[in-house]
Amino acid sequence: MEEQELVYKKESVWKKKDEEFAQKVYDYSKGYAAYLDAAKTEREAVAASVKLAEGYGFVPFNFGDKLEKGGRYYYNNRGKNLYLFTIGSEPVSEGIRISAAHIDSPRLDLKQIPIFEDSDMCFFKTHYYGGIRKYQWVATPLALHGVIAMKDGDVKQIVIGEDDTDPVFYINDLLPHLGQKDNEKPLGTAIPGEKLNLLIGSRPLGDGTDAVKLNILTILNDKYGITEEDFISAELCAVPIGKSRDAGLDRSMICAYGHDDRVCAYPALTALFESLESPHTLMCILADKEEIGSEGNTGMQCEIMLDLINEIAASQGVSSALVRAASKCLSADVSAAFDPNFAEAFEKKNSALMSCGVCFNKYTGARGKSGTNDANAEYLGWLRGVMEKDAIVWQTGELGRIDYGGGGTVAKYIANHNIDTVDMGVPVISMHAPYEIISKADVYEAHRGFSAFNRY
Repeated sequence: MEEQELVYKKESVWKKKDEEFAQKVYDYSKGYAAYLDAAKTEREAVAASVKLAEGYGFVPFNFGDKLEKGGRYYYNNRGKNLYLFTIGSEPVSEGIRISAAHIDSPRLDLKQIPIFEDSDMCFFKTHYYGGIRKYQWVATPLALHGVIAMKDGDVKQIVIGEDDTDPVFYINDLLPHLGQKDNEKPLGTAIPGEKLNLLIGSRPLGDGTDAVKLNILTILNDKYGITEEDFISAELCAVPIGKSRDAGLDRSMICAYGHDDRVCAYPALTALFESLESPHTLMCILADKEEIGSEGNTGMQCEIMLDLINEIAASQGVSSALVRAASKCLSADVSAAFDPNFAEAFEKKNSALMSCGVCFNKYTGARGKSGTNDANAEYLGWLRGVMEKDAIVWQTGELGRIDYGGGGTVAKYIANHNIDTVDMGVPVISMHAPYEIISKADVYEAHRGFSAFNRY
């Protein structure tokens, strides 16, 4: 055999593919960037995804509805979690091809009673959501996205800070002239969570107590018809302002908020739309709450996936257990890209490299593989064959050096239902930062990889 056949080597997508392919990469990234800009929260991601799906003939599904072969359906779970599925021509006893991504990202949520005034400045109190490095969120402009649910059932959509004419929000930082003691603190404790307060105003209304707060409440009431009590039934979060941007002089990368995990959600979606003629029954899951353990009735620990599989199985008179045992899943989640600036945190040989294609993580977890689904060798062998059929550029990786930390995905929750599952996703630089970096080549290979999985 030739040396290149004997030795495994990761290689850049850009080196392996031609200029025509490169143009497809750039064209695909435009659609992804537009999706990112429309989907800064899980609610917005669901709305954007439903709009795309309806354009391909998907219709809403309610439990008890009749399912037919060739049907295209979606189940919108509380506006924060979406299941899309097609009924293939082959018997569902052959299993379902499942791609499961999450659409929530680290952010700052407003507390239920958020408004306070101090020293003629008014603030929103926040509670950070997911794993963030708190120092990254200070002294940067932020926007407010979310909903306020009123007592009469009306739900008000709120987006402030994205339009060029909008005001933005800001978290104060201490000037370096007075920050000597803070400089001596560990990075993780220099900015306490309770100091992540959004500055929202400084102009008083009248001369009374909390006059700045009163002015803010008056502005909110005039524009949205809300009072301070209405924040109790609100879901509002602060996210970085602005649209996604091409990164690098060669425009080979994208800088944006929320790549984790919309950089996998979008390829899973587009692969589903590209695979509508597949004989297999297909399911694409866009889950909420992954960043906080997949809890609640919109996270992957909820049994809605089982309920839907039960409905699909019952529509053809077969056992749900049989369907699950024959099913295969790609847990569509990002991988940590090797960063030469922080090489000590990685074991390079077993790390994902930027622009070297979509990445399989056989396991994630921490320490001795704690808290992970460790995919079996036979399933990975089958997937290698699938990727080879369409010449997908792929690689493998781990989440950093052993004992440096760790993390998890939704994979273990799906695997617990007797479904073969492995993580496959896009390598990310600066994961969980307000702005993250990905390679356009990797996101396109993710799309191609999910498409191959759906077809073969």
